[in-house]
Amino acid sequence: MNGPIGVLCGGPSAEREISIRSGKAIHEALLGQGFPAVLVELPRDPERIPEEIRRANLTRAFIALHGPFGEDGTIQEILEELKIPYTGSSVEASRYCMDKASCRLRWLAAKLPVPKSILVEPINALVRSHELPFPMVVKPAAQGSSYGMSIVDQPEELPKAVEEAVRYGDRILLEEYLPGPELTVGILEDQPLPVIQIVPKRRFYDLVAKYTAGMTEYLVPAPLPEPVTKQVQELAKRAHETLGCRCFSRVDLILTADRGPVLLEINTIPGMTATSLLPKAALSAGIDFPNLCRRMLSSAFHPSVTVVG
Repeated sequence: MNGPIGVLCGGPSAEREISIRSGKAIHEALLGQGFPAVLVELPRDPERIPEEIRRANLTRAFIALHGPFGEDGTIQEILEELKIPYTGSSVEASRYCMDKASCRLRWLAAKLPVPKSILVEPINALVRSHELPFPMVVKPAAQGSSYGMSIVDQPEELPKAVEEAVRYGDRILLEEYLPGPELTVGILEDQPLPVIQIVPKRRFYDLVAKYTAGMTEYLVPAPLPEPVTKQVQELAKRAHETLGCRCFSRVDLILTADRGPVLLEINTIPGMTATSLLPKAALSAGIDFPNLCRRMLSSAFHPSVTVVG
């Protein structure tokens, strides 16, 4: 390895600041293990990013860019054009995973359980909302960290929720609200880690609950019967494999009373901050943060896996 490993963070998405926090933590962990890592804080202007990466003269890239541009295949495509190996999933898999509607369709085709949902343009959201019962979830079709997401109890609350969602994209997902414990399963080296139960002090695991210390309790491992734990882990693994993900991801689910575990979404660039879930799950499995970063980095030394089918 003759040149630096670039930890790519920042970028143009709404999750820029979270990305920088992830990037700094990864950078420090890699340096502590003797890797020639450099922190590459990418600008907000997408047009400047390829040249910034080219100037860094990287041999590998550890992607810590969350949200659009980082998780939707864009940065992966840039790195492939520059012939720089990178961590995580391929261009194709990243695109499928970031687009919640496309992701759901692939899971449905594989007969995996997902909520009932409708993909709409903002202008049609009010008209089509009658196709689902209230309460319902309104969210952007391609965004992370619960940006733009609302739970709507009554029809009169819908216009405000649509207005909030459209701030983060012009395609909106209307989704049935499923009550039950929120669960997440980290995947590392294509195998499931211990299940985490998320217990927010707010109605759902929103931005405040995610990134404010003390606003969420994390039960690791989740206090579930062993057969249910195995069922949840196996479903998460199948969700990861169905979309062609590589090495690591994080799969979010709801454990319903009548339908069992139901898939919500998958994150191909999971958060790596002090409150992030993948590091918590890894630690429960005996993998500390530096070792987790090292094992994630190993995915940049193997060919990309493309989506099957």
